[in-house]
Order: sequence, then C-alpha cells, then structure tokens
Amino acid sequence: MPSPNTAAPRRRRTLAAVLLAAAAVLPLAACQTGGAEQAEPVSSDVSPATSPSAAPDTWAAPGAPGTRTRVACTPDMLRFHAGAEQHPARHMLLTVTNVSDRTCTFAGQPYPLLRLSDRHPAAARPIARSKPRTPVELRPDGTAYATVTTAAPDRPGGRSAPGSKAEKISQFGVTLADRSDPAQVGVDGRAPVPVDPATARVTYWQRSLADAEKW
Repeated sequence: MPSPNTAAPRRRRTLAAVLLAAAAVLPLAACQTGGAEQAEPVSSDVSPATSPSAAPDTWAAPGAPGTRTRVACTPDMLRFHAGAEQHPARHMLLTVTNVSDRTCTFAGQPYPLLRLSDRHPAAARPIARSKPRTPVELRPDGTAYATVTTAAPDRPGGRSAPGSKAEKISQFGVTLADRSDPAQVGVDGRAPVPVDPATARVTYWQRSLADAEKW
C-alpha cells in the first residue's frame, strides 16, 4: 500500500496528464468540425433558365454572348434566277437558292433591293402586304421567291401604254443591303422585259412559290 507521502504527488501527476490529453483533443475536434463545414463544396449545377444551352435562338450580331447566332444571307451564299412570267403579264419571278452549307436568314433585309435601271438608281419599293409574319430562313439548298411587278403591258403594235416610262431590260441588279454592289441577274424567257422603274414593286421574300404567285 503506497504511503501518504507518495500517493498525493502521484494523483497530481495523473490529473495533470488527463487535463493535458483533454486539452489536446478539444482543438482537434474543433478543427475537424470547422474544416468539414468550410470544405463543403458549392453546387455547380446550373438551372435550365440560366444554362447556356437554354439561351434563346435569336437574331444577333456575330459573337454576341448568350445567343446562337443566325447568319445573315450574303450574295456569295446564294444563286439568283429571274424569269419573265407569261401569266399574269407585267410580272417577273425572282428565285434565290442557298448554295452554301449553312442556314442563313433574311431578317436583316427581308426583301430584295432591285436596281432595275441605271437611269433610276432607287430600289424598287416593297409591297407591304406581302410581308410574312417571320423573316424567311434558308437551309442549304433551300429556295425562296419574290415577285416583281414590272410595268404596264405594251399596246398593240409595240407601243407603250399611256403614261408609261417603261424601258426594256435583259438583266437587273439585286442587293441584300444598302450601299452594296449589286449582283447582276439575267432575265430568262421573254427578254428583254418592259419595266417602269418608277412604278415597279417587289414582294418580300416568300417561303413558297404559291405564296409568291399570289402577288
């Protein structure tokens, strides 16, 4: 049995060891708990409303963030063809085909700008009622149409109708933007065609031949 003289110091040493061990455990537990809370990862999920894949498919300038840009149709992507119509008279049909490998849109210029005469540089005015609800888009190999009303028909004997300032043309210029060089399009069929540049009109681009022939 230990003597009273040695038992007291031994108890003090034991108590001190227990206190030291407890002091070492408490900071470790705090670090474990705090570290777990701080290291909790932030969710990387993106809601459909803000996901880039859910961005609207809108007409935008190239490089605009958050949109899938639709390419504007340019003359180098297209092939034009024009033909005079027998019925009804005073009409030409302008056809455009996308010969590129990209879908393009006429949203920026929804009707063709026609330069029918060097003596009358202003573009033919559009027929407002022919405007479709949405601009025409052309897939690769797709085709769109526009009808051109030209001039009053010639009177018997080759004389022009009264008041007509018609001139006969075998080709005319087509542009897709203001202040750009026109592409020259030859007229098939009954060329040359009598055209009065001051009164000629053109439809907006139409998706189908049937829509174009309404005008």
